[in-house]
Parts: sequence; structure tokens; C-alpha cells
Amino acid sequence: MSLNIVTKSIKLSDGREIIIETGKLAKQADGSVVVRMGDTMLLATVVSNHEAREGVDFLPLSVDYQEKFASAGKIPGGFLKREGRLGDHEVLVCRLVDRALRPLFPEDYHAETQVFIQLISADPNAQPDALAALAASSALSVSDIPFGGPISEVRVIKLGEEFIINPTKEDIKKAELELIVAASIENIMMVEGEMNEVSEDAILEALKVAHDAIKEQCKIQLELTEAVGKTEKRTYSHETNDEDLRAELSEKCYEDVYNVAKQTIADKKKRKEAFDAVKEAYIESLPEDNEIDPFLINKYFHDIEKKAARNLVLNENIRLDGRQLDEIRNIWSEVDYLPTAHGSAIFTRGETQSLTTVTLGTKLDEQMIDNAMLSGYNKFILHYNFPGFSTGEVRPNRGPGRREIGHGNLAHRALKKVLPPEDENPYTLRVVSDILESNGSSSMATVCAGSLALMDAGIKIKSPVTGIAMGMISDPETGKYAILSDILGDEDHLGDMDFKVTGTEKGITACQMDIKIDGLSYEILGKALSQAKAGRLHILEEIKKTLAEPRENYKPNAPRLISFKIDKEFIGAVIGPGGKVIQEIQKETGTTIVLEEVEDAGKVSIYAADEESVQAAEKWIKEIVAVPEVGEVYDGKVKSITNFGAFIEFMPGKEGLLHISEIKWERLENMDGVLEAGEEIKVKLIGTDRKSGKFRLSRKVLLPRPDRQTKN
Repeated sequence: MSLNIVTKSIKLSDGREIIIETGKLAKQADGSVVVRMGDTMLLATVVSNHEAREGVDFLPLSVDYQEKFASAGKIPGGFLKREGRLGDHEVLVCRLVDRALRPLFPEDYHAETQVFIQLISADPNAQPDALAALAASSALSVSDIPFGGPISEVRVIKLGEEFIINPTKEDIKKAELELIVAASIENIMMVEGEMNEVSEDAILEALKVAHDAIKEQCKIQLELTEAVGKTEKRTYSHETNDEDLRAELSEKCYEDVYNVAKQTIADKKKRKEAFDAVKEAYIESLPEDNEIDPFLINKYFHDIEKKAARNLVLNENIRLDGRQLDEIRNIWSEVDYLPTAHGSAIFTRGETQSLTTVTLGTKLDEQMIDNAMLSGYNKFILHYNFPGFSTGEVRPNRGPGRREIGHGNLAHRALKKVLPPEDENPYTLRVVSDILESNGSSSMATVCAGSLALMDAGIKIKSPVTGIAMGMISDPETGKYAILSDILGDEDHLGDMDFKVTGTEKGITACQMDIKIDGLSYEILGKALSQAKAGRLHILEEIKKTLAEPRENYKPNAPRLISFKIDKEFIGAVIGPGGKVIQEIQKETGTTIVLEEVEDAGKVSIYAADEESVQAAEKWIKEIVAVPEVGEVYDGKVKSITNFGAFIEFMPGKEGLLHISEIKWERLENMDGVLEAGEEIKVKLIGTDRKSGKFRLSRKVLLPRPDRQTKN
């Protein structure tokens, strides 16, 4: 059987190459490609049903990304030894791809669709997450599935004054700015990333560099579509509409809906009740024997609500809750709310509330990471929980979903940039945000509450971080647009942009943007960033009223943990034979001690419930590793006695010989009755044998020297 293999190549500005190949693997899928950069290879497939399920008025799109352990020459951990549920990292890549693809499917396309991307070969110098969306879009491009692409996604970093596309892992570690950007040829669709308190101008410049690279990748995909002959997409009919009903609802309800929106009801439940009353009034006006589909009524009425709310903003600058376009909702916050937590804070903005805790742990509490391309440990953990009651819903609690993982990751990115260096913070940190109320911007509430809770716990963060969610409503026909600060949940739903920005007084630490329309200019993006900065600084001033800087000390109930380094040669001495010494220290002082080899040194971490225990263990260990100094006087203990002197333990684990001639000034014939085992005496270190390294001690030099008697 002959294969119809088509290959296209994308050249990056530095000479590296991305190859897209189709026609060799997974040919029964509607579309499949292999994307390769270096030795990293991704297999992307897409399958879409031809018919939509009955009653479905949305696109049931699922995007899955999985890293095969074999791609990196590894075997999965655990008992099953096989790939299982997606890890958090894989879920985050799924979200990056989903958010870029979803807006470009036709609004009336409702067939169940699955995009599946697998890492089948891993190259540490070619990060696969920056290639996943390119692979997915390419698979759609060689299929007959209707899609408004192509799109692509790249990682861009700023290293010094240079911007680099799809950099190596080592360059990413040194970068001051890192963004994943998705775009079509015409428009940016999605942005997510983190940065070291950079300016708004730096982000805009990075977006332009990324978009230029994406345009070239999209052009190659168009060539690929032509080469495989998939320029004609499938026909479909997934919606049944009643245009007369749509027109009638608009005529009879639009004005009433507009007036409800204009009432600026701040409470979202009461606002929903007011909108629903208009719909119910229309339904009650219908004849009892009507055959109108309730599904269509709900659908068209929803469209009317959206149109009315958008027009109210564009025509009269009036928002649903009555705020000005750049006005932030009322804020109140509190710290030290939970008496037994190591740090806690409540942050409430409008109808969005986060209760956040900080827990201090040891080296033993670090999160173990075992992915195909990454193994190691994580000392900073942030979890975000979004229970059903926060929006007044009944919803089973079945663990975190993709949305919760994504929101938690954004807050994690925002806060990790201000954490103290590891040598100044020996703790493992776990931050947990429980959303108790939600009406928009709950991830940004997590950032604000997280800052307060960290400071309440006594963690010396560089500066508080705050976050804000920006929205936009625009009309392409008139050119009107409005940028909204601190958007409500309804404004997120009916708007054209969701742009979350976090930062300190100095600059931005993280951002996430999803754009739902075409033609968003850099001028508008710049204005959104500027308006976001003003909002962030306002929120910062509000939380400073509660707590402006980290507490001087940890809470009384917080564990005490110190870390220090010792010379590598002393690791064995601290551990002792079979762990005897370190176990004795832990037992006697009531501490937990972790000793590991790090960069040709021993790193000691001591953990206890109180400061005194930590200090006792630290003193014990430092005595063991202390280097004896010739000329120093020590308190020693007689360990054993021989006929030529005694062996004295003058430091923990260190013994020296006190020769019979160094005990007294008077000559001793033997050791009978001179010293006893266990006796404590002061000795002076007078030398070290060059060959054997044994220590020589003296007691007599510390005693008064008798006067010499003149011979007769």
C-alpha cells in the first residue's frame, strides 16, 4: 500500500526547523499530523461526529494532551506502571490549546469533537507545550471539519534585550518574561504567562514578536491544506431555528430587558429574577395551545439579554451593576481569621470572596513531580477550590476540574515571583484558596487573598501582589468599544475579552487573556493594560489598609524550621553509623532533621514545634561539624585510659590523645589514680599529627607552672 505523505517545514529566525507531516500515522481519524522540532514529536488527531446530539446548542469540544513516558525513555511510577488520568501539567496544556481553538469553530456547529495530542518523542531542548496548538490546528487543517483557523501558538521570552521564540528550557529559567501566545494570521486569540515585575510596554512588544512568528506558521498550514486537498469542508445542519419567533421575542421583550439592565441591580440573583420576569411575562401571554419550543425561547431570550447589556454599555456607558467603566467593586479584607492556621486571609470584592490559608511545611512535605519530561520536587504549592455553593448551585464535589487547575496555576504564577529566595525561606509552602462566593474574578481574589495570607504567616515576600480581570465590549460596525475594569461574571459571559493581570507596585507578574472577537488592536490592548494597572494599584492600596507588609515573626503555632550547609565530609559524622547519631539528636531534641547532599555540600534542615528545640539540634550538629582549632581550650571528657595517657572527647565525635607527659608539670610514672573515665577536664589543642590527623591535647599548659628549684 502506497502512502500519500505530505510534509511542510517552518523555519524559525535562528535557523531551527519545525516539520509538519501528514498521511503516515492515524489515517482513520478525520485529521492527523506529526509535528517535530528537534527530537520532540507530537501526534495530533481530530475526530468530529457528523450529527449533533438532540438538544445540544453548544460545541461539545474536548481537548486532551498526554505525555507518553516512553517518549522520554521512562517508566511511569506507582503500582500500575501505565499512564493514567492527566496530570496538572497536561491539563494546563489542554487548556492552552482549547482556549485558542474553541472561539474559531462556527457558532452553529454542535457536533461532538475531540482533539487528542500525544507527546511521542521528547527533546529537553524543544518544549512540547509550545507546539501543541500548532499540531492541533494542523490536524484540523487536513480534515474536513469546519474551523475558522488556522492558528498557532508559540512561547516567547525576553532574555536581556532579546526576544526568543520557542526557547530552550535553560533560557526559560533565565528569562524575565515568558508568554505563551496563540493567534491566527489576523488576530491574537490567547495569552498566558509570567514575568518578573515587567512593564506593560514589554508585554506588548513580546506579543508583537510572537504574532509575527505565528503568522508564518499559519501560512504553512494553509499550504498544507492545499496540498492534501481539504479546502472544502463538510456541510452540516445542527440547528433548527424559528426566525419569526426570534423577531417576535426581540420586538416584545428587548425594550423591557434593556430597562431591567438599566436599573443597575448589583445583586446578581435579583438581577436574574428581574430578567426572568420579563421572559415569564412573554410566555404567559402565549395561547395555552401554543407549540413553541421552550428551548428556542430560552435561546433567543438569552441573545436579547446579551444584546441589551452590551448596547447599554456602548451607548450609555452604564454597566449592569451601575459602576463606571473603570470602577472597582467595594473591597474588604481581614487577616488572622483562622486561629490555628499558620496564615489566613479573607478577601472580598463585590460578590466574590476567597478564604485563603497558608501552611508551612518541611522538606518532607515537598510535592514530588514525576512527568515524562520533568522529575523533581516543588516547594510552593497553590490549590484553588470552587465549590457549588459559591454560586448558589448544587454540584457534587468530585475533585478539582480543569478550570480549578487553570485558575490555581494563574495565581501560582502571580505569587511565586515575589517569594523570598530558598536560602531565606526554608519552608515548603502550601496556599489554599477556597472560593466562598463568586461573581467574576475569583482567580484574582485568590491572588489578593494569597498575598495577605503569606504576609500574615510571616513569609517575607518582596511585595504584595494584586490582580484584576478586565473585559471589553465592542461593535465592529460602529467601531465603538468599552474597556471594563473588574468584570462581573455576566460581563465575562457577554463580553469580547477576559484579560487578567496581576502585579506589584513595580510591574506585572502574570497575565492571562482570552479574546472572543476579531480585530483587537494593540492600541486597545495597551489601553486595557493601562486601565488594569490603575485598578491593580487601587486594590493594592485597599489591602495595605489590612496588612501592608509581612509580619516580623511566624505565628506561635507555626513550626520552626532552619536550614544551613555543612562541609560534605561531615555528612557521615552527623548521620553516624546506621543513622545512630542523627536519630539520637532527633530523639533528645524532639526535632525532625533532613540531611541531603546539594552541590557538593550537606544541607541540613531542622524542623520542630518550638524555637528552643531547633536551636538545641542546631548547636549539637554544629559542634559535630566544627573544625578544631589549634590553641583553643575545650571542655573535654575522659573516654578511655591507657598506660601512656588518656583519650579525651573534646568536641562531639572528636577525640584526642592527652599524653601522660601533658597531664601535669610533674613527671608521672604511670596513670594509676590520675584520671577516671567520664571525668570532665579542660584541655588545650596543641597540635595535629600531619600523617594520621590525630589531635594532640595538653592539660598541663592550663595549670600554673611550678617554680624551678635551684640545685645545691
